[in-house]
This record gives sequence, C-alpha cells and structure tokens, in this order.
Amino acid sequence: MTPERRRRWKWAPALLGFVALSGLAGVLAAAAVTPAVALTGSAADSTISVFDGLPEYIKVEPLAQASTMYATSNGKPVAIASFYSQNRVEVGWDAISQNLKDAAVATEDPRFYEHGGVDVTGTIRGAVLTALHKSVQGGSSITQQYVKNILVQRCESKQPDPTATAAVQKKQYTAYQSCYNDATEVDPARKLKEMRYAIGLEKEYSKNDILQSYLNIALFGGRTYGVQSAAEYYFGVPAKDVNLQQAATLIAILNNPDNLRIDRPADKTNGAANGYKETLDRRNYVLNRMLANGKITQEQHDAAIKTKVEPKISPVQNGCMTAQKYNAAFFCDYVERVIEQDPIFGKTTDDRASFLTRGGLKIYTTLNLDLQQSAQQAVSAYIPPTSPNLDLGSSNTSVEVGTGRVVTMVQNRPYDNTAAPAAGTTAVNYNTDYNYGGSEGFQTGSSYKAFDLLEWLNEGHSLYTTVSGTQHLFPQSSFHSSDPCNDIGGAPWPVSNDEGESVTATTVMNATAASINTIFAKMATQLDLCGIKQRAQDLLVHGADEAANPYMANPSSVLGTNYIAPLTMATAYAGIANKGVACSPIAIDKIVGSDGAAHAVPKSVCSKTPIDPGVAAAAIYALQGVLRGGGTATSANPGDGVPIFGKTGTTDDSLQNWLVTSTTKVAQATWVGNVEGAVPLRSQEFQGIGGGNVKFSIVRQIQTALNHLYGGSDFPAPPSKYVYTPPPPKQPTTKAPTQPGPGGNQGGGNGGNQGGGPGGNQGPNPPKKP
Repeated sequence: MTPERRRRWKWAPALLGFVALSGLAGVLAAAAVTPAVALTGSAADSTISVFDGLPEYIKVEPLAQASTMYATSNGKPVAIASFYSQNRVEVGWDAISQNLKDAAVATEDPRFYEHGGVDVTGTIRGAVLTALHKSVQGGSSITQQYVKNILVQRCESKQPDPTATAAVQKKQYTAYQSCYNDATEVDPARKLKEMRYAIGLEKEYSKNDILQSYLNIALFGGRTYGVQSAAEYYFGVPAKDVNLQQAATLIAILNNPDNLRIDRPADKTNGAANGYKETLDRRNYVLNRMLANGKITQEQHDAAIKTKVEPKISPVQNGCMTAQKYNAAFFCDYVERVIEQDPIFGKTTDDRASFLTRGGLKIYTTLNLDLQQSAQQAVSAYIPPTSPNLDLGSSNTSVEVGTGRVVTMVQNRPYDNTAAPAAGTTAVNYNTDYNYGGSEGFQTGSSYKAFDLLEWLNEGHSLYTTVSGTQHLFPQSSFHSSDPCNDIGGAPWPVSNDEGESVTATTVMNATAASINTIFAKMATQLDLCGIKQRAQDLLVHGADEAANPYMANPSSVLGTNYIAPLTMATAYAGIANKGVACSPIAIDKIVGSDGAAHAVPKSVCSKTPIDPGVAAAAIYALQGVLRGGGTATSANPGDGVPIFGKTGTTDDSLQNWLVTSTTKVAQATWVGNVEGAVPLRSQEFQGIGGGNVKFSIVRQIQTALNHLYGGSDFPAPPSKYVYTPPPPKQPTTKAPTQPGPGGNQGGGNGGNQGGGPGGNQGPNPPKKP
C-alpha cells in the first residue's frame, strides 16, 4: 500500500466510530427533542436500549470561586486580599451582558434554544471533521460543553499538592491526569455519556440557567474562570457592562484559552506587537456568526470589526501580598492560617484549603485599618526594616478586653512570602505563635512580672509588704514548688538590677513601678513557682513554640526568660483588665458563603480558671504605678485621662524590649529587639532616642489612637487586704508609714535606675490592716 493510500485509510476507524456515533446521536436527539415521534425497528430499539443504560444524572456542584478578606475603615468593610484556586466570581443572569449571551449562542450553539441538549447537525459535522483531522470544533452543544466543564472541574481537586513529597505528588498527578483524560478525550464512549448527561440536564434546568452556568464555569485562560472575572481581568469592567467587541473577544478566547488569552503582550504569535492577531481573527469570526444568526445588525458588525483588541489588564492578586497595601499582610497571613488549621472550616487540611480558595467567601475580620495605620506609622517612624548594626525587629498588636478581637497587628518589616523575598522583608509574623506563621517568640523580661505579682497576691501577701533587695545570688534550694511543674536545681542563680545598682528594701508596690529584679527574685523565694506559672496559664499564656522552647517554671522565669509571642502577652494583660478573665484572641467576626449564608467561625474561649477578681484589681492598682510619675513607663502614657496599667520588660543586655499595657477597653503589646543575634539595643539609637527607651515613643502614639477610639473607665478598687502595711515581725505597728515612690531615671528595663528614693506617689497611703 502506498503512503498516500495508507494516509487515506488511517482515519477510517475514527470515521466509522463517529459515523456510528452520529447515527446514534440522531436517534437519541430525536427521542429527546421530539419524544412523540414513534421510533420503530430493531436498530432504533437497540440504540435507545443502550442509551437508556447510561447514567442520566450529573450532579451540579458549587463552582470554585475566589474568596475575599475584609477589614474595616471608618466602620465600613474594605477588601484587603483575595484567595483562589480559580479566579472566579459567579454572577446571576441579569449581571451578564446580552452581548455575551448572544455571542456565546451564535458562535457555540446557534440552535441552543431549539434542541433538547444534543445538536444532531453539529454532532455529525463535528464527527466528520474530527475523523478527517480537519478540526475538533463544532460538535458539542453548549449543554454538552457545560457537562464537560463540570467533569473537568471535578478533576481540579485532584491537582498535585506542591507541598507534598515527590512520591505523593507523582501519585496525585497520575490521578489528576487520568481524571482529566476521562473528561476530555475525543472518544465515542465519552461522547455518548456526555450526550446522556446533557439531555438529563435539560430536563432539570431551563435554557437560561444552563447558559448562565456555562458562562460562569468556562475557562478564559490562566486561572481566570467565568465571564465576571474575565471581563474584570481583561477589560476592567463587570460582565454586565462589556460592549460588543469585548464580548466577542471573550467568547473568542473560549475557543483556545491558552493560546488566545490577551494578557501576554510579548507572545510572539499572539502578542500586542501583532495586534493579538489570532484572537482578533477569532473575535471577527464570532462577530460574523452573530451577524449570520441575527444577533447584531450589519452596521454594528462593521463598526465592531474595525476596532482593535485593546485589553486593560486588571490583575487580581492571590493571597496576602496585596494586603501589604493596607499594612495588613501579616494579619491576613494570621487569618489564613486560622482558617487552614481550625476544624470548624473542614475535617482535613485539604478540605480547609479548598474552603478558602474555592468557597467564594466574604471573610470579615476584626482588623481596624484606621488603628492599623496609626500603629504602623508609630513603629515605622522609629524602627527601620533593616539596620547595618543588628537583625532588628519590632511589632505591635492590640486586643479588645473581654472579646479577644485583634484590632492591630503590625511590624517593622514588609511582608514577602515569595521564594526570593526582597531585602528588608520577611514572611515571619513577629506577633504570633510559630504554628500561626510566627517566630519562636521572644524573652519577655520584666513584663512577665505581672504574673509574679498575681501569685504574690493570690498567696495572701500585700502590695505594701517591704522586701529586701540586697541579695544577688540565690541558691536553687531557696525556691520551691508544690507541683513538679519543672525541675529546680543546678548552680546558684545570680540576679542583678538593670543598671547594676543596689537596693536595700522597699515595698512591692514601689518595686513593681520601678521594676526591681532583686526584690522580685526575693519575692519568688516566698512563692510557689508552679503557682506563678499557673497564674500566667490562667491568662492563656504559653510558649510561642513549645517544641523549640518549652514553657518553663524555673527560678529565672520569674524575670521573663520564657519565649512568648506579643499576641499572647496582649491577651494576658487584657485578661487582667477583664477582672481576671482572659479570652482567646479571634481574628474573624463573620464569614458569608457564596450563597449568602453565614458560616460558623471560631469564637473566643475564655479561661476556665480565671484570676480572682480581687487579686486582678490589686495587681492593676500596682501596675498603674508603672505609667505614673516616676514609673518605668511614664513617658509612654498619653496623659489623656484614660486609666491605664502596664509593665515594661528588658532582657539581659537589652536584647529584647517590651511594653505591654491595658485600659478597661483594649490591651496592646509592643516589642523591639533582636530577631537573631545579640546586639544590646541600648548601644543603638533610633531617631535620636536610645534603643532602650524607643518603645515608649512608639507606644505613646499607639496608645493615644487606641484611647481616642475606645476611651476607658476606672478600674475596680483593690480589696483592702492587699493594700495594707503588714506589721514588722514581732513588733506591733501603730501607724502606717508613707511609702516612698521610685526614683532615678527609669529606663524601662528590668529595674532601670531603681534607687528607691523619693519619687511619684504610687497611690494613697496604705491603710493599717485592722
């Protein structure tokens, strides 16, 4: 046989198969469109018998749609980020331009409103053209194409997970490819099933419903699906507003989305340089079909033909990078991780990821963009993204008292989670736990002393007890715990005050305001170390990364050696302000699905073992002294009349610096320090302010904005039993002494220059206990 003859017969099996299929389709279409027609003969009976044996029902599942995350500004929602596996926004019939509907029908299925799901003429023509290797177009009705798209969409969930191992990805790809081939192969058996499904759909849904669904499901190139997203992406207009030539262009792209998309101007064959020639040719074909099928006039046709293909690409970024525009990318990342990890959003990791990227959600978060802007300005005004001297970091987060709602979350470095992040950026959220995109946490220094104070009061001690501060070396045997929450042992613990000064003795009230290390260490020898840890845990305190740095209760922990995230510290101080009841942080107010129904979201869970409210009130009474005249954080107080308490913290060598505060309405935690490395911040200067004191300038701005919005009321008065002066041992006391305030220059560290001399009065003179 000659090569020419072999070529002539090569297509014979395909032709015979499709001729047989076309004959079958003719019978089936006749039965579907005109069921009253009597079909006689054994061939017809056999055909219908085979056809009836195929499944008729195909489940129409919800389409993958882009989800949008919102924050608030001036009380109104603002979209800050989108998440999608497919960039699609499903729209209703009235939100789709008639130009698009007419272009689709005229080009893809002119007899759409006449047949019952299968266009016999188109099927036979498609079969012949395919068999002759001329083309594979024109054979399927819009309903059949919709069926095919449904089947393809099912395969998308089988796409390989890029985070999986190579072996798992290989298996996933095999499953995906098999699914895709089954949905798209030019095969008589598949075509027959497609027809059966199409006829079944037409029995369940109206023509308009099917056309609308087809235009919503279709791929328009890349990851752009559906006419709404396609119109916005390619032309910057909603689907209801596309003009004739734009509609024709979009329907043209459907013919070959990969090659005819118009967002790649450098494409050698179909780029801007040659006027998107291939797409232009197909667009003009669409216009010709619209004219031939009476959808447009000759005048409209001629005017549209003269126009160029002129895209106005309006990309929709995927993920949290776009939230950087609002200084909200790290908060966005936190919310994304909450959704990925909370079982309320799905049983498995894949289910939760699908919920976010395919669910078409409106995610309304707790973030206040106005406060966020103020917080970002305060941090950025002093702490640059990079420093030639150290690996520098700074962050701030604020939490509502009693609700756990996170209202600010900022840091000094911009967010970048790409494979090659720019210099001075990071994807690590300094505010959150490691499992939520954060670091391993930072030592908190003296800001942890709030929990020491709570246990001091919980065990029945007074704020006006005088404690000696002269001891600087503490044997491990000086400490005890009622529960083996941690081993106590090893070498004696050396303790010094922040600037090496000596303190003889002063009250716990003064020691709190002046943050005197040796006194708090001495207090700890009279306390249950596990009790201190428990008070912190009652306020939901935990390690930022328990695997790397387990949460400890050894002697040095009383001065803040645990590694804790700022969000945790803000939550704990909000708990103290909330009469001892801490409520877990939440970042999502509500989620609305694509169907308009509300979806369950995580709720703030308040501590089951709250701090005694009297103990909390007494601790607040002492911690208010930190921000009053002479306290270590006096310069951070806005002085606007809103009652406030807090605690400074500076670790050894001023590597990490903290200030955590709270009013009755909102708590905030601000951190400045070494991300890695060991450069003393006091050796640095930021905008003319020493590194140990710069946190005060940052917090003052943030606190001013918080107080302006939230205000605040007076804290409850402490029970008298916590604010009396106990008598000296074995010597009755007849008069309560006036307590001196802290003196010296309070630099905000673990003590500052705490000389214990005269200073600001830390509240009224303590009464004598009856």
